[in-house]
Amino acid sequence: MAQSRPQWNFLGLEIREPLVESANQQRDELGLDNLHYLFSNVNVDLPCLLSSLPFGCLQYVTIQFPDPWFKKRHAKRRTVQPRLVETLAQGMPDGSWILLQSDVEFVAVQMRDRFQASPAFQRQHEEPWLASNPLPVPTERELMTRSRDQPVYRCLFRAIRPGTTS
Repeated sequence: MAQSRPQWNFLGLEIREPLVESANQQRDELGLDNLHYLFSNVNVDLPCLLSSLPFGCLQYVTIQFPDPWFKKRHAKRRTVQPRLVETLAQGMPDGSWILLQSDVEFVAVQMRDRFQASPAFQRQHEEPWLASNPLPVPTERELMTRSRDQPVYRCLFRAIRPGTTS
């Protein structure tokens, strides 16, 4: 994506530090100055990160194939928690986008339902799931899932500021 959209700045947040180090090394090898990855727990660090950025700079958020944390007692570790939705609602300008993707249906349902419950986000399609990826570049996980003929569950939301209609 960073190669295809050099006019955009990309920031990836990842909780596994070795993946961040590897991704930043690949970025350096490709000479991409519009891409950076941070070792971060989005549910802990995003409020502070957003407070250091000018409002409106966050135009497109993707949450792609997060760890499903299958055990019920670990559900609190899933990426999309109510607090994350609230943080994004406060930090995203009217008209910005959120794409959710998972290959685990119950995780996708939970993510979709949490964003749908917020008055700050409006789902952009009638059907339960988007049939195709609106991004021009699929993730490695998406490619692997599709190669196994398994479904990818996707939802696209648009941020709407209170008192506006988009």
